[in-house]
Amino acid sequence: MQRLILFSSAFRSGLHARCFRCSRLENACWTQLRKHSQDQPSDGRVHFSCYSLPHRTLINVSGQDTSSFLQGIITNDMLLLEEDAVRAMYAHILNVQGRTLYDIILYSLKGNPDGFNGVLLECDRTVQDSVMQLLKVYKIRRKVNFSLCPSLSLWALLPPNKAAGPGQSKPDVTAADKVLVLEPDPRTELMGWRMVTSGQNKPQELVSACREGNTEEYHRHRYEIGLPEGVKDLPPGEALPLESNLVYMQGISFRKGCYIGQELTARTHHTGVIRKRLMPVTMSAPAETLDQGAALETEGGKPAGKHRAGLDTLGLSLVRLAHAKEPLKLKSSDGVTVTLKATVPDWWPKNSKD
Repeated sequence: MQRLILFSSAFRSGLHARCFRCSRLENACWTQLRKHSQDQPSDGRVHFSCYSLPHRTLINVSGQDTSSFLQGIITNDMLLLEEDAVRAMYAHILNVQGRTLYDIILYSLKGNPDGFNGVLLECDRTVQDSVMQLLKVYKIRRKVNFSLCPSLSLWALLPPNKAAGPGQSKPDVTAADKVLVLEPDPRTELMGWRMVTSGQNKPQELVSACREGNTEEYHRHRYEIGLPEGVKDLPPGEALPLESNLVYMQGISFRKGCYIGQELTARTHHTGVIRKRLMPVTMSAPAETLDQGAALETEGGKPAGKHRAGLDTLGLSLVRLAHAKEPLKLKSSDGVTVTLKATVPDWWPKNSKD
């Protein structure tokens, strides 16, 4: 009888172990299938999503007076771009009233072997002629030249975990001779990397573990985290740089010398009074049905800001901070009341004094 009990116990233990091994094998197989479905490289490299940016364009600014020339017309400090550690910089070009005309990203071409020199200026493609005209107006007698760069392509590279930022890994370039610029986006880590390539090469030919994504995904990510880009989000002559979170995007220096539009911007900064900010909003109706500049109201009918732009139900609105935590509403183009909810982006400084 005792032998029978021992045999039965051993059989159950063996059966349990066998089932445990089968369960572990099934879990392992499921894990492998899941990893494969996520399309991750087997060598552990991050699989970047690469997005073409046809709505942006590049202007080459070159000549011995490049730095001093740009220093007088942008909000950021060109001396930073001359440091080896800084190769990309965000800034705004303002009008004399201190309002934003154009949002730009500057890329240093120092030491580049491809014949380019000076800096590359990235701006909204729809205003490239206006930007070129403005540069020529302020050139005066400076030794500086401007030229469009139709042969260059601009890409945004985002890791699969978009909240991780680029600090954890850098894209693995397989054709370095065709990549002119590869730098972290200077506005926030959540925007990944910026890449400028020569020719019309596909990103899969230049970066290992890379897939080409739809540009609409890039814009949806921008609106989700609340990052403005281009004239739709920052209407020329209307948007104020500090209300547009230029400080949070490391796009302004308060220690550099004079530049166009500096007086109002510096005075607003030193008084510390910013009553409205550009914030990400979630809407109950698609953004395409909303008019740019439509007035926001609280449920009680108090003015709460203006709507800017968006994609689907994600967007950006200029919101009065006093009402940022309240439910907001506006009228769509067909007269329907649309509700909005504003949120505070994760990449904003946690210290309220900032």
